[in-house]
Order: sequence, then C-alpha cells, then structure tokens
Amino acid sequence: MCLFYSRAPGVLLLLAHLLLSTSLEPVAEWEKEPAYWNHQARRTLQTALTLPLRAHRTKNIVLFLGDGMGVSTVSAARILRGQMEGQSGEETLLTMDTFPYVALSKTYSVDRQVADSASTATAYHCGVKANAKTVGLSAKAVAYACNTTFGNEVFSVLHRAKAQGKSVGIVTTTRVQHASPAAAYAHSVSRSWYSDADVPSDARRQGCTDIATQLVTNTDIDVILGGGRMYMTPKGTPDPEYPSSSSRKGTRKDKKNLIDVWLKSRKGRNAQYVWNKEQLNAVNIKTTDRLMGLFEPKDMRFEVFRNRTRDPSIVDMTEKAIQILSKNPKGFFLFVEDEYLTFTLVLQFKDILLIVKHAFLCALRGRIDHGHHDGVAKLALTETIMFDRAIQRASELTSESDTLTVVTADHSHVFTFGGNTPRGNPIFGLAPKKAEDNLPYTSILYANGPGYAQVNGTRGNVSEVDYFDEEYMQQAAVPLESETHGGEDVAIYAKGPMAHLFHGVKEQNYVAHAMAYAACLEPYNNCPLHLHGSEGCKITLSIPLISITGVFWLVMR
Repeated sequence: MCLFYSRAPGVLLLLAHLLLSTSLEPVAEWEKEPAYWNHQARRTLQTALTLPLRAHRTKNIVLFLGDGMGVSTVSAARILRGQMEGQSGEETLLTMDTFPYVALSKTYSVDRQVADSASTATAYHCGVKANAKTVGLSAKAVAYACNTTFGNEVFSVLHRAKAQGKSVGIVTTTRVQHASPAAAYAHSVSRSWYSDADVPSDARRQGCTDIATQLVTNTDIDVILGGGRMYMTPKGTPDPEYPSSSSRKGTRKDKKNLIDVWLKSRKGRNAQYVWNKEQLNAVNIKTTDRLMGLFEPKDMRFEVFRNRTRDPSIVDMTEKAIQILSKNPKGFFLFVEDEYLTFTLVLQFKDILLIVKHAFLCALRGRIDHGHHDGVAKLALTETIMFDRAIQRASELTSESDTLTVVTADHSHVFTFGGNTPRGNPIFGLAPKKAEDNLPYTSILYANGPGYAQVNGTRGNVSEVDYFDEEYMQQAAVPLESETHGGEDVAIYAKGPMAHLFHGVKEQNYVAHAMAYAACLEPYNNCPLHLHGSEGCKITLSIPLISITGVFWLVMR
C-alpha cells in the first residue's frame, strides 16, 4: 500500500534539514523521500485554498507578449535559468510560473491554421480574429488590398484605455512598427508597410498610410520604446549610432521626420526623445510625461549581443515605462513584447556558423521569435529569461491589488527538446544515446528550418562542433530557409484583479475582451461592483462550514 504521507519523526527531521539546506549536492537524496513531495504538494494546495479572488475593477493593465514563446520554449528557458544558477534546472520557477491563473490560447487565424504575428496581434489587442499579414483590421480586409482597409478597422485595448483617460505605452525589443505592437495603434493591410517607402504607389493614392506615420498620428501613445529609427526619418538621413552605414539611413520618401512630428505635436507636454541607454537613464521621470526612445535602426539586438553601455535591456525599458505611466491617477495600459525569433539560410554545414555570425552581427535581427526562426535556440532561450526578468521588475513596481498582469504568446514554434535525457542534463547538451545513423544529437531540435544540412549524404556529426556556442544552429528535420511557427495552443498567465477570467481553453481574441472587462473599457461599461484598490476576498471553506452544509443537505433531501 502507498501511504499519502509519512509521519515518521526521522523522515520529518530529514525533510526539515533538506529544506533549510542551501547545498545542491543532496537534491537527489531528499527527492527520494516521499515526505519531500508530500510536503511540497500540501504547501501548494494550501496556497490554492487561500488564493485571493480579486473580483474588482483593475486600475492598470500590463500585457507581456513573448513573440513565439510556446510552452516548450518556456520549459527549456526555465531549465536554462536554473542551470545558470547552478541547479539542475527542472525544479526552477520563472516569475511567470508563479502567476496563480493559467489558461490556453488557440492561436489560429481566420485564414490560417498556423498563424503569423500580425493576425494574432489583432486578436489579443483588438478582440477579433483576422487574416494573416494584416494588423488592426477585421477579417473582411484582404492582405495588400488597400481599398479593403476602410470601414474594417478594429480598435485595441490600448486605444480604448487612452480614450478613457489612462496613460498608455509600448515597449518592444523589435522595431516599434513591428506587427505585434502595430496592431495596438495601426490599421494596415500589410504588416510590412513600415515606412511610406514600403507602401506601393497605388495604395498611397488610395489613401493608405504607413505604420510609422500611424504610430505618431493615430492613438496618442505616451511611452514608445524599441527599435525602428530608420522608418521615422527622411531618406538618406544618417543614423546617429551608425553614421557611416548606408543600410541604416532613413527611408522615408515624404521627407518627414516623424520623430520631430511627434515631439512638436506634444510641445508643452513634457515630451522627450532618446536613442541610447545613457539618455534613457538620464530621463527624469518627475518632469517627463511623454517619452519616445528608438535604440536601433531596425530591431534591437539579441540580449546575447547587446552592448551593455549603449543599448537598454527590456528590463530597463519596462522599468522606465512603468515609472512614467504610473504617474497618471487614472491608471495605465502597457504592452511589453520580446520577440523570440531566428533566421538563417540553407547552407552547407561547414559554412553555417560563419554566415550566421555575419548575419547576426551585421543585420542584427531580433529576439525570441527571431531566435527560433533562425534555428538558434540559445538566442531564443536567453531572450526568454530576460523577458521573465522584465516581468519580475514590473511586479516589483506595481501592486497585484490594482494591476492586472497578463503574460502570453502570439504563437509557438516547431521547437522541442527530448531524447530521454537524465535529470540535470545541460539544456543545450546531447541526448544520452546515439540515433539510428550512429551519430549523436542534441536534446534540442527543430522540426524544420535552416538547421537541416547534410555532409556526404548524411547529417553532420554535432560532436565535431561547439553546440554550446551562442550561435550554434540546432539540427532540423526538414530544410527551410526560415524555421516556421507552430500551431499548438500557447499559455496565458495572469495575476491581479479579474485574473480568474483567464482559465480553461480560450480563443486568442478572448484575451482582449477579458482585459477590457477587467478595466471597464469599451464595450464593457458595466464595471465590476468593487472599485480598484480593494484587496478582494479570500474564498476559504472551513471544516465547520462544510459540516453544517452537509447536514443541511441531508435534512433537505
């Protein structure tokens, strides 16, 4: 018979000793004791039984979006963080793991089983599913057909929050005109119309405008932090960080400097523009109410390659944004995105590392989603850990009693790890046994992508390369120029007022509706009964109450 828990004094003493110990060596030993797991589970159960139900209006909303951050990415990043801290990794908790409410989001779009970042952004920002390649438009709009834009606009929670007097902001490690943030403020049949130079002449004649223009003219966004300088300045304008680079010069044909347009339209409203970390750190939050920071011509650098003295991290940007936005007594809405991407070309095995290094250091494409598209897991997972640190910093700067924090992803990737690896196996390491071709393989693999390569008719021997290198490209089963998105559900983590609305399996567009309801934004004007600031109530059932209820039920049968 298996006992649910042990009362043996010796076992309890051992458990107490192990729980107080900070040494990593006895981990395997204490985990062999049933008392360890029973105690852990009882503590978790007690936490669940006393979980506050915060069923009142939220003052603030922070939406964290890990672009491409599927469940397998979260799990692998959790292990990586633990191993970076000297643990085996599997038992580690990310900040998002501690959120009390979790749901699953179905990520398909109206026209695709496996969606892109544009249609999914329209879903979680605006509350409706849409077509691929379009942002801020319903599914009646057709990709690249300008004349289908007008009359099909849908509006984001960010836009609705601003309309009700809240401050609003965007933080991203990509260009601020990227699809994920763009759906919060723009309406475009093409996610790629970053500047007017990208918009076809016939579309311009029909009245369609580029995303950068809409950034500064549509919704009055208080804080804008990310990359994307080159789409804001006239063609040929030298970049302040790379003045001699012809590929990083301004691209606009209309000769407008949209940074100046943004500043001039906010004259007298304590607005400021910055383009490097030093300037960002120097921003006085007491005297600054509007802030635009553009830190790269296109996407920002991967965390692995970030210049610590010149480029702010996602944590730096998130902190500054919250400090400025939180000054508004009516509250704020903040969108924070980290992109977990990867890009690479199909090349001969011997050439991959050289070309990838050149591409990363010169093109500087970005983030979680970008790391996966490139088939370079270390970049994606490192971004995930920094993303989680931004979530932690936001939690330190806000209160769970008046701030709804939601963490989710737009889609997953065909990224996986397995191979019957032992406990504590390095997440970037090898599986313990060789494959049928008698060659070793790494635990992390991709179903498709640029990591597919053959040497003399067979896949490469990974033991002949440094698979722990930051730029190592994991092997893939199917050759593609760029690894693809995955179609499975992604997680939603939530805490704060109305966080309990996130449970079960939901359509992705539900995210926007739950956030709008929590803050009493359009179309949910019937606010929850309690004003923001109340601590909510704890739902706990005492044994006497349960007993009385049981007796009453028996009598009334």
